[in-house]
Amino acid sequence: MTHLKHPAMTQALREAGYRLTQPRLAVLQVLQENDAGLSPEEIYRQGKTLCPTLGLVTVYRTLDLLAELGLARRVHSEQHCHSYASAGADRHYVICQACRRVIEFPCHGLDDLIAEVRQRTGYTIVGHLLELSGLCPDCQARQEM
Repeated sequence: MTHLKHPAMTQALREAGYRLTQPRLAVLQVLQENDAGLSPEEIYRQGKTLCPTLGLVTVYRTLDLLAELGLARRVHSEQHCHSYASAGADRHYVICQACRRVIEFPCHGLDDLIAEVRQRTGYTIVGHLLELSGLCPDCQARQEM
């Protein structure tokens, strides 16, 4: 198995008390090597080449665990309601509706909006998720041809 691009993810699993099994590492690697949202079945197919003992149930359990720890997130699109992508610190995403590429982007302008929502609703805001969808430049170029 090759090295993971984000060793902080394996550290987060360890710190949460989870073992770094080969199946878990395979799921992490597949998520990190793909910039598109992948269905659990796609993750299973790709992960099986990295870890022949990987099972589909293990993929689902690992994805649930990674999502719970904030290391992966569910991505919604018209093609796949339950795709997954590797999660970073910002938790702001733009998703291509055609190729399903998922790009994380920093969004520094939300603090004022969150403060306004907190003031208007009385809620204590503990987190947020921003997901935008559209067409990436490559898919736009293909449409113009």
